[in-house]
Amino acid sequence: MKTNPPTESATFPTERRRFLRNTLATLLGASALSQIPNHSFADDPKSSTPAEPLLSVHDHNMHWPPGWTGNEQIVMLLYPGFTALDLFGPHHMFVLMMGAKVHLAAKTLDPVVTDTGIEVRPTISFQDAPERPTILFVPGGTGGTLDAAKDEVTRNFVAEKGKHAEFVTSVCTGSVLLGAAGLLEGYKATSHWITRDLLSEFGATPVDQRVVVDRNRITGAGVTSGLDFGLQMVKDLRNEEYAEAVQLFAEYDPQPPMDKGCEAKADPQISGLLMHMHEPFRQMVKQLAE
Repeated sequence: MKTNPPTESATFPTERRRFLRNTLATLLGASALSQIPNHSFADDPKSSTPAEPLLSVHDHNMHWPPGWTGNEQIVMLLYPGFTALDLFGPHHMFVLMMGAKVHLAAKTLDPVVTDTGIEVRPTISFQDAPERPTILFVPGGTGGTLDAAKDEVTRNFVAEKGKHAEFVTSVCTGSVLLGAAGLLEGYKATSHWITRDLLSEFGATPVDQRVVVDRNRITGAGVTSGLDFGLQMVKDLRNEEYAEAVQLFAEYDPQPPMDKGCEAKADPQISGLLMHMHEPFRQMVKQLAE
């Protein structure tokens, strides 16, 4: 399965377009609905012309409230074997921020294969990435993350961009890669529950929390926490009303069939089995810190 080259925004069916327009109108006032131009959305999903941003800062007839627009440069790292959902959750939230430019950065512009076999096409190479990004984001994984941390080019890219980024962020074991790049020493951070305690090997203070904020280090726990992380970033970079609109548009209202999604709630036999299965991975993470 291949993804199309990501753009700053996606092409949405008419029904979703109307839904978002109505959401914004509710937040901004009834008169706003008539002010949101139709040309902000692309109706033809097969069109080769890049879609206008889903929420466009260039809608000249629209007077957006203070705090609703920005000009962030967001660099999201790609490397072979990263966990797809670690990236796609935050990416969905980021591209809905008006004015933000989201870059998918990799060593080359060749497609990058995720842990589930999905191919993602980078939008920018390491050498062309913004020098001082607003956000550096690193997804996690297992073997792919270890390989990325051992790869000098990738590790140096993370270290260099992390020095100059306004926010240094990760989801899941992406924090292990941040740690290997020397970016977590002296900071509180979280990771997937299987590796969270190992962050201390990199000089960090592990915190059992869904999203951990310590100054400009913002880390999310395992996989699906990327949705919470991304929504938190939208709230902080825009405002709560904007984040509410994004959450509603995504219909992010989790109601899982089982409430066993963290170690504290899980059956000890199941969590113990998973921990045992990943012990070799844990040992390799420890070796990274040596």
